[in-house]
Amino acid sequence: MDPSTSHRAALGFIFVTVMIDMLAFGIVIPVLPHLIVQLMGGSIAKAAVWAGAFGAMFMLMQFIFSPVQGALSDRFGRRTVILISSFGLGIDFVLMALAPALWLLFVGRAVSGICAASFSTANAYIADIIPSEKRAAAFGTLGAAFGVGFIVGPALGGLLGHLDIRLPFWVAAGLSLINFGYGFFVLPESLPKTRRSPRVDWRHANPLGSLLLLRRYPQVFGLAWTFFLINLAQFSLNATYVLYTDYRYGWGPQAVGYTLALVGLCSGLVQAVLVRRLMPRLGERRLILAGLGMSIVGYLLFGLAPLAWLFLLGIPFMALGGLAGPPAQSMMSHQVDPHEQGRLQGALTSLASLAGIFGPALFANLFALFISDHTPAPLPGIAFMLAALLLLVAVFIAARVTVAPSATPGLAAADIGPIIAPVTFSPEPVPSPPPEHSP
Repeated sequence: MDPSTSHRAALGFIFVTVMIDMLAFGIVIPVLPHLIVQLMGGSIAKAAVWAGAFGAMFMLMQFIFSPVQGALSDRFGRRTVILISSFGLGIDFVLMALAPALWLLFVGRAVSGICAASFSTANAYIADIIPSEKRAAAFGTLGAAFGVGFIVGPALGGLLGHLDIRLPFWVAAGLSLINFGYGFFVLPESLPKTRRSPRVDWRHANPLGSLLLLRRYPQVFGLAWTFFLINLAQFSLNATYVLYTDYRYGWGPQAVGYTLALVGLCSGLVQAVLVRRLMPRLGERRLILAGLGMSIVGYLLFGLAPLAWLFLLGIPFMALGGLAGPPAQSMMSHQVDPHEQGRLQGALTSLASLAGIFGPALFANLFALFISDHTPAPLPGIAFMLAALLLLVAVFIAARVTVAPSATPGLAAADIGPIIAPVTFSPEPVPSPPPEHSP
């Protein structure tokens, strides 16, 4: 097979794999709480607590196992890890479809979090096969797959769940196993044995160890914190979007559904089209800073808009914020050795999962406080204002660490500490459904 054709087929498979990973997350969102209620004997109050536990467990498993998968892929190859994850996800969905008891469903959801962590390996695969000058566009394509999976997943889950509450699990299982079968015959290995790590580096095959790996690369360390702040800010949407728009504009489920579709459409266009076209003209650094600036405008519009049409005006700006992620990932992949790409992507996925563990509680509690009778000030949009502030810090970090080396002699990972240190938060644990990168 011609190498370019092989790469296109491989990229197509990786696109589908990421989309199915998001389907694995999203397809059960509309039905999982109802299934929990059913297994709990009809108690909605108890089911709400367990639904929060399910969401936290999913993100915790992603946080822990993303660097493990990355390290294993550096040692044994990307193909093996991706295929095992796809097969495991399929079998796990069968387990959840048949689960007769709550504890077994809980175990199944934990396993799905482990298997869906292959997103980090998919990113490493892209870094292996795509030339450095084209990686930002390729990461943008993966971002589009991420968005498509998240939009289609909940919609498909709701439609299938209306027919049978366990049907979404069977469909997700079938998609994962079909993807495994297709990849088994089509997906080539992207990491030759000569470029693999000689052993599994268990020191870095854990969330803390993988973050220590980032410190060896000063620019990567700074951009990783930018990546974390972007993901943390996004959870302000996941945690408060539905309740905020109901509280402030009186939107019901139908209006929320329409606006989320608009968010997905705009985000998909940005990731699939604009990143590819603007990258050669603006370059990675300018694209990162432009995307962060657009996000700040979007969050401020969300938080301050007194009227619904002004809120809607923020959606295109939020979507344009997606310009920042792909070039940031591209820049980080340039700095890391080929045999460490898996660990890099595992560390980034762990950071995103860490944001998913703490972010919803932080923003949900802030929103609840500032609309309560005990509020220090009536600011229902406080969560979005905090998100804008976090991104302002991200702009400062990204602008500093992406300056040409000649302009910042001696820049080291330790220099970034003073910038990052003020960003702290102490959320209280509250039950909330697991979010992702778009509301």
